[in-house]
Amino acid sequence: MAPSRANRQEQMVKTEHAERTEDTAELADGGHTDAATEAFVAHRNLLFTVAYEMLGSAADAEDVLQETWLRWAGVDLAAVREQRAYLVRITTRQALVRLRTLGRRKESYVGTWLPEPLLTTPDVAEDVELADSVSMAMMLVLETLTPTERAVFVLREVFAIEYDEIAEAVDKSPAAVRQIAHRARAHVTARRPRGTVTRTQTQDALDAFQRAAATGDIQGLLDVLAPDVVFLGDGGGVKQAVLEPVLGAGKVARLLAAGLGRMSASSLRPAQVNAYPALVLRLDGEVDTVVAVRIDDGLVTGLYAVRNPAKLSHMQRETALRR
Repeated sequence: MAPSRANRQEQMVKTEHAERTEDTAELADGGHTDAATEAFVAHRNLLFTVAYEMLGSAADAEDVLQETWLRWAGVDLAAVREQRAYLVRITTRQALVRLRTLGRRKESYVGTWLPEPLLTTPDVAEDVELADSVSMAMMLVLETLTPTERAVFVLREVFAIEYDEIAEAVDKSPAAVRQIAHRARAHVTARRPRGTVTRTQTQDALDAFQRAAATGDIQGLLDVLAPDVVFLGDGGGVKQAVLEPVLGAGKVARLLAAGLGRMSASSLRPAQVNAYPALVLRLDGEVDTVVAVRIDDGLVTGLYAVRNPAKLSHMQRETALRR
């Protein structure tokens, strides 16, 4: 992996998960840090990001890290040539097992499935390559890959891991991994979201959208929504949400005016979610909805509203830590 990309990836979730590295250190020797714990903590953010991009769930990524730790704690470190590569291999294999299980669950999922919102640091949005890899739109594209294709794509295209290392992680030959990587890359390229815009364009569009949404101003919404805007909602069958994508500025504007327009403007707070600008709606002090906003050419082209409580518990904890 190129050092610059490795550093960027390991920093991505540093703020959000720093407190968990302290918890991990207490898992060994009754709270005394040993060599295995030091290595795990040093690469924890990277491992979390690998698992999250493969699974689209922060909660499942945390579970994978726990499983990774349990296996890593029993490894003879003297026999490990490259600790980071070994840890990535364990994480990838555990994520693949969970990804196949999640795939079966999604077959009976009520409505649209969206990735679990992940708070990202402001500098992530400035790194076009990194921001693209964790965006809601890209995460949905990755959902269309097979588990092995997704693992290979994430490890190669996002983390620049060598083919030989990936081959060990997914139990394939390097030649097979190259073919899988080529196939996955072509698949993603054909569906890759449009390019990003400047911070000023993004902020202007987000401000206009927030004002219009908070007041139920349909004309204001029409002015900032792209003609082909798409609205996706995820209530998980627990909270009310649109079951099918809503397409077109007119339909999306009316939907927003009827929904968010009833809420107090003070209940909407801006955030950075999956490298997208976002609005977090709180009701009675609890996170009720997270709306990630995709902006292209100064207009809102995608809205991703997550209401499933199971996907917001992680967001609830993280936003509480920042308050």
